[in-house]
This record gives sequence, C-alpha cells and structure tokens, in this order.
Amino acid sequence: MRALILTFGTKGDIEPYIALAAELDAAGHEATIGTAEGFEADVRELGVNFVSSNTRMLELVQSALPTMAGPSDLVKTLKAMTESMREAFDDQLRAVRSTRPDIIVYHPKCLGAPHLAEYLGIPAVLSIPLPFYTRTSAYPIPFIPESMGAGLNRISYELRRASSLMYGGMINDFRHQLGLRALSRWADPLLNPDGSPVEILYPYSRHVVPVPTDYPPTAHVTGYWFTGRGARWKPPPELSEFLGRGEPPLYIGFGSMGFGKGAHERGAAITSAVKSLDVRAIVATGWGGVMIDGTDDVLVVEGAPHDWLFPRVSAVVHHGGAGTTGVGLASGRPTLVCPFLGDQSFWANRVYELGAGPLPLPRSEISADSLAERITDLLSTRSYRDTSAHLAKQISTEDGPRRAVEILERLV
Repeated sequence: MRALILTFGTKGDIEPYIALAAELDAAGHEATIGTAEGFEADVRELGVNFVSSNTRMLELVQSALPTMAGPSDLVKTLKAMTESMREAFDDQLRAVRSTRPDIIVYHPKCLGAPHLAEYLGIPAVLSIPLPFYTRTSAYPIPFIPESMGAGLNRISYELRRASSLMYGGMINDFRHQLGLRALSRWADPLLNPDGSPVEILYPYSRHVVPVPTDYPPTAHVTGYWFTGRGARWKPPPELSEFLGRGEPPLYIGFGSMGFGKGAHERGAAITSAVKSLDVRAIVATGWGGVMIDGTDDVLVVEGAPHDWLFPRVSAVVHHGGAGTTGVGLASGRPTLVCPFLGDQSFWANRVYELGAGPLPLPRSEISADSLAERITDLLSTRSYRDTSAHLAKQISTEDGPRRAVEILERLV
C-alpha cells in the first residue's frame, strides 16, 4: 500500500502523522508525508519519505503569530491566507502526482485532499487529534467550552462546515481543474460525493475522551500517535546539568501561541510566581509565547521533545494543545492548562474533569498571583499525581499507530 499523508500546522499538528507514517513503513507499506518544508528534517529523521506541501501557508502563520494580540488578529491572518491556500492546492496535486498513492490520509486543513482522492478513485481518510467532526450529543464541538444539552451539542457540529462555506468557490475551482463536478458550499465534510460516509481517525485516547455511544462505526478513536522521538534525542549540556542539580523542576511553555504583545508580561508573571514559591522551572519560549530571562532557578530553552522532557519534570504548565496535553498525560504528570484559543479550553476542561490537574487558568487571567496560586495547587495536591499516574498506565495499553494501520489496510 502506498499512503500519502497530507497535514499542516505547528509541530504538534505534524508529529502524530509522522508516527503514523513510520508505523506504516514498519508494517511493510510505503508512506509519504506531505507538509511544509520546515518539517522535512523531522520527517526524514524517522526514515519517512517527504514531499513539500503547504510551505507558504506555514510561513505566513509563523510570521503572524509572534505579533498577534488575540483572536481578532487570527481572523485577519486567515483572510490573508487565501492566496497561499490556492498555492497549497497545487502543492497537494504535485504530491499526489509524485507518490501515486493507494490511499490519502489528510488533516482537514489540507482542503484539496478529498477531491484528489475522488479524482484518483481511491479512499480518503480524514484525521484530526480532537473530536471536532463527528456529531455527538455527549459534548459540543470543542471550540465551545461547555455542554449546551444533547440537542444543541449535536447542532454545534454544523460549524465543521466553515471551511466549505469560506473556501467553497476555491474548492470548486480546484474540482473544475480536476474535471469533477461542483459541490454545494453546504456539503457535509463527512460525506463523500457518492453519499457514503467518510472514515475518520481520531489519534487521542479513549481514556482521556471517552468514545460517545452515538459515534458511528466510521469514527475511530485509536489512541495517541507518538513518534518516540525523545528516545533518540540528546539534550544540551545545560539542560542535563539543570535537571541533575536537584529535585525535578516544573515545566512551563505555551508552544506556538505567539501573541507577542503579552509575552513579556507572561514572562514576568512566571518569574515572580516561581520565585515566590521557591521552585525551579524549565521555561520553553516556543514561537514567542513567553519572553523571559533565565536565573539560577529558571532555565530558558526554545524547546525540547516533550516525550523526553516531561517524564523528567514534576508537573507541566502549558497552553492545552492536543499533542502537548496527550504527552503530558501519557507521561503521568499533573497538568495545569492555560488555554489561549480554539480547542484548548476543551482539553483544559478534560484535564480538570479527569482530576489530573487544577482548574484551568485562561491566558487573560495569567498574573504572578494567579499563577502562583494554581502552581501551589498543582504541586501540593496528591490526587493530581495519583490520577495522572493511573491515566498514564491506561494510555500505555493503547497502540494508536498500529490500530490506525489496521484500519487503513482494511480500507485499501
């Protein structure tokens, strides 16, 4: 089987698909990742084939994030992405022509993927590491933080049509280029043009988000897809020295949540909170989520593989990205989530409801005092440690990539 995996986003969006590709290769298949050029080294490090796709889109996002002040700036960036998205369609077409796949697995941001699969007459499998597409009465679409009741919860999933509504004209231009008939802007992204249901892979744990009883058999919650990259990573000397100097430190990092206009204030809040509590911390700056100076008790790093670092710290504080949340729970570490936007409040609430960490601290409420209060709770509450350790054992029983490969083999 030749599988083309098209994905787009930050590193947390890419890593699960690299893990899937590596598992496909290990099972005797041929997998290729199509994503931005900036991730080529990460893909090839695990021996996976790479083809460039969506590079300009990622460059636009990377240049915009460090200067963002909030969601309104994100909307402006999305509008600016229109031209780069047209280029992404062409990238995806080139990726298909160069790999001649038997199946396409795609992140929903790769809008051309299902239409290319229809053009080739091969299966297309949607995949996203959060329960965003399949209707359920159990909870609303993850961008809505609180349940609205069974009926409204199901209706909320109509928001998944946003891409078709926003880019329907562009999608139909691409379909015309492929010789395919036009689709309605209201087309259901979980229905193929022939009316059959789209298969979807959800790479997260059922122990973190239980599978709703009203999910159809085409919705597969496989377990997390982890690369295990940390097992091969060599830490810089200063990180090894800091970890070996005393008790395990706290980890604080907000990943790709740039929002540079608040980065210095967040850095000052972290410095003050850590000092007042007399704890050590490793702070990851990421794409500018935090601007902070190091001290004897605060080591500042750009980043490190979470699966290497998290087992070596006492607890983790982060923005609630799906991938970061997964690695934190799989590492058995108590977690404080400070959600910024999107689905991060969903994951923040899951951590809290599971009993693996304190009440979330939203980005707008981060201060020296509030952070110190939550970190005190995070580090002193034994039940958070016990619950996190139990969750880690449950997650370790799942083999998400293997389960996904079995599903893809059946479909082809």
